[in-house]
Amino acid sequence: MKKAKGAKRYAKQFLNTVDPGEVPQAIEQLSAVSSLMEKDKKFKNLMTGPIFSETENKQIIGYLGQKLKMSDKTVKYLQYLAAIKAISAMPEIVGAIVAAYLDMKKRARAVVTSPVQVSRDYEEELKSSLKGLTGKDIDIEFMIDPALLGGVRIKVGSTMYDSSIKGQLGLLRDKLIKG
Repeated sequence: MKKAKGAKRYAKQFLNTVDPGEVPQAIEQLSAVSSLMEKDKKFKNLMTGPIFSETENKQIIGYLGQKLKMSDKTVKYLQYLAAIKAISAMPEIVGAIVAAYLDMKKRARAVVTSPVQVSRDYEEELKSSLKGLTGKDIDIEFMIDPALLGGVRIKVGSTMYDSSIKGQLGLLRDKLIKG
């Protein structure tokens, strides 16, 4: 099974079991576990390895849930993922949950990469332009990449808008190579 396809299925299962008002908090909790798994190999091995039985894994996740003050539904979901050996795909699953939740709320997330800090006026103009393109309210995350030289690169979902000098030079190079 492909990770992306499975992640979407697990995201749908999660959103069907959690109340819509609790989803943002649950996403935060799942993101914390996912990022901990990415940063600490020992923790990832603890969560994904065959060292412990299914019962012991449930106890470990239950204890983790208590220490991190997780909701019961989030703990049960993590226990479910561990039982079916899908917990190793946590980053993909959390990403799919966030995307499905934003889609459900008629929102989209955009990652804007620019070579310098973006002004407040430009941010608002960008939000309204992206809303016109997508038909959804936009949550923007800004990143600074001095290698872009100028312009911006915007990623909304799986769509990329690249008006950076670096991107335009790359297109020009490709056209020259093709002839």
